[in-house]
Amino acid sequence: MATFVKINDFVDYAVEAMNLGSDSLVIALSNTAPGSESSNPTADGNGVLGNVTQISYSNLSSRSLTRTSSSQSGGVYKLVLADLTLTASGGSVAAFRYVYIYNDTVTNDPLIGYYDYGSSLTLNDGDTFTIDFSPSNGVIQLT
Repeated sequence: MATFVKINDFVDYAVEAMNLGSDSLVIALSNTAPGSESSNPTADGNGVLGNVTQISYSNLSSRSLTRTSSSQSGGVYKLVLADLTLTASGGSVAAFRYVYIYNDTVTNDPLIGYYDYGSSLTLNDGDTFTIDFSPSNGVIQLT
């Protein structure tokens, strides 16, 4: 039987259908475990922002992400994001534990993934919280 050989650029083309290289990426904060949501956003067919119980974003700085790079090399696509510092201003921010990344450009705001910080976090007025994205590994790698 013949062996299939993937063309490296295919990985880039597949990812760019969502266009992670230019679409607006944003974080959503939640204090509800994915498995406790009425429609688990990690289950097949449920990976959209509408299935996440978000906190109130009153008193919180911008949640928009800045892309450092979006490219493939040797058939491995890597999305690298700049660290994001959230700041509470004018009051406290509701407790959150889960930080989701979603595509705000595509209809239905598809989810890309999430971080579980292990326990709830609260930002009081003037507090900051930095989401540290790995510059070497990126947020996501696809092969």
